[in-house]
Amino acid sequence: MPEKKQTALFSVFSNFLLIVMKVAAGIVSGSVSILSEAIHSLMDLIASLIAFFSVRYADNPPDREHPYGHGKLENVSGVIEALLIAVAAGWIIYEAAGRLMHPRPLEKLGWAIVVMGISAVVNFFVARRLYRTARRTDSVALKADGLHLMTDVYTSAGVMVGLALVSLFSMPFLDSVVAIAVAVFILFKSFGMFRESFLPLIDTGLTDEEVSIIHQCVHDRNLSYHDLKTRQAGSFRFAEFHLELSGKMPLDEVHAICDELENDIKSRIRNLNIIIHVEPLNGGKNES
Repeated sequence: MPEKKQTALFSVFSNFLLIVMKVAAGIVSGSVSILSEAIHSLMDLIASLIAFFSVRYADNPPDREHPYGHGKLENVSGVIEALLIAVAAGWIIYEAAGRLMHPRPLEKLGWAIVVMGISAVVNFFVARRLYRTARRTDSVALKADGLHLMTDVYTSAGVMVGLALVSLFSMPFLDSVVAIAVAVFILFKSFGMFRESFLPLIDTGLTDEEVSIIHQCVHDRNLSYHDLKTRQAGSFRFAEFHLELSGKMPLDEVHAICDELENDIKSRIRNLNIIIHVEPLNGGKNES
């Protein structure tokens, strides 16, 4: 099984196990913050499933209906994950606010604290694996899933600290306060995830660093170009520009220059598809 799919499937199984543990701990203790974390983990599970299926199909080669490939499936996955996180945060705030106005006694907090500690540790290692694979494969979906799980690390740790304070000082309202703080943190993270995943869906260009690489590769050869256009689709990148060469050059020499330039740029920017349109020198506006 490819690394991306294997990592996504690993995330699915870990989230399922954590949901079972959190639901059990939440029911036993009566803690709204733990139940909110269980809902958060349920959203994590759904997000992990979405990430698994998106990375499974996003790497499929181009076909007649999708000549530019299927890379944007990963961006769609990231957008859905961000929206799921926001929904989970809204539910947590609603439940916590109700419990804050009508507090209930909490029981068996020791077990609940242990479960939150285990959740934080497990999610930390799963998120780290997702991040590593995302960096190696340039996967938007795995990066979003890793960010999703890393928020769980912070929220689980926060709930654990909140429950410890409730246990020490006998102030049940702290459980709801922690749950609301967790939800606000989740909302903040979901906005960043949504923005990063959504922008490529409207054909946002490559980063300034990547555009600078293209510019440098062209000018290292003392060539001129104009009308550079770039866009992203999941882990795939696309660029096209007009290259100015002497109209007196033989066709095979022009072809060799374009091939050399294309290979150089591709060696510095991974998963890049380039289209170079050649024009007679001074036939367009020079960007140099």
